[in-house]
Amino acid sequence: MMPRLTRYWNWQNIKMAIETHHITVSGLDVEVVRKNIKNLHLAVYPPHGRVRVAVPLVVTDEAVRMAVIEKLAWIRRQQTRFQQQPRQSHREMVHAESHYYLGQRYRLRIWERPGVAMVAINGVTYLDLSVRPGTSREQREEILSRWYRAQLKLLLAPLLEKWQANLGVHVADCVIRRMKTRWGSCNPATRRILFNLELVKKPEQCLEYIVVHELAHLIHRNHGKEFVALLDAHLPHWRMTRERLNSMPLGHEEWPSASST
Repeated sequence: MMPRLTRYWNWQNIKMAIETHHITVSGLDVEVVRKNIKNLHLAVYPPHGRVRVAVPLVVTDEAVRMAVIEKLAWIRRQQTRFQQQPRQSHREMVHAESHYYLGQRYRLRIWERPGVAMVAINGVTYLDLSVRPGTSREQREEILSRWYRAQLKLLLAPLLEKWQANLGVHVADCVIRRMKTRWGSCNPATRRILFNLELVKKPEQCLEYIVVHELAHLIHRNHGKEFVALLDAHLPHWRMTRERLNSMPLGHEEWPSASST
C-alpha cells in the first residue's frame, strides 16, 4: 500500500528575498534576486523567456554576468522553444469546444439539466458536462477543473506507489496545483512534491515520467550525472517522453505583458 501522505510546512525552508534588481547581459534583461541561499540558480520562464537569476548574498553582479554569458546559448534555445510552443486559446466552456484528457482531444458537450453537476467521457469523441440551467462560464470551468483534479489524484496514486517502491523513497506530501512554468517540483528536505494540474491532459507516459523525475530528486537533488543515470536505468526512453511532453499544447494562462515581467 502507498504510504499515507502527511501535510506539513517546514518554515526553515522559507527563503526571503533581500534584494531584487535588473542588469543587462548581451542585450538580455536579467532579473537578479539576492537571497539567503548557497548556490546560484538561473531560470528562463515562459511565455516570453524572462531570465531570472537567484544568487547568494555575497555574489556580485559581475559573477552573475559571467554565469549568464556561459549559459547564453541555452537561454536563447529556451526562449525560442517558448515562442514556438503552441498554447490553447482561452476556453469559453461552450458546446463543441476542444478539451484534452490523457493526451486525447475531446469535444465538449454541455447538458443543462437539474441535479448535481457531472463530467463524463463519452466514447473517444465527447466530454460531457452536465450542469444546472444558468450555470456561468466560470462555474462550468470550476466544475471541469475539480473533475480534472480528482482524475489526476486517481492516476497518481498507483504511479506513486509503484515508483516509491522501485526507487526506495518515501513521499511525505503530494500536492496538485496549477503551475505556469513547471510540470512538477520536489523539495527533498520536506519530501514534498507538487504536480501541475495540466498533466492530467497529457498521455499517461508523460505523467509517469514526471512522477519518476520528481521522485528521483529525493535521491539526487540536482540534474547531474547521477540523476541522469538513475533515469536512464529506470526509464530508458525518458528523453523522448520529455520531448513529447514539452512539444504538446499548453493550457491557456493569463500572463503579464512582456514589458512588465
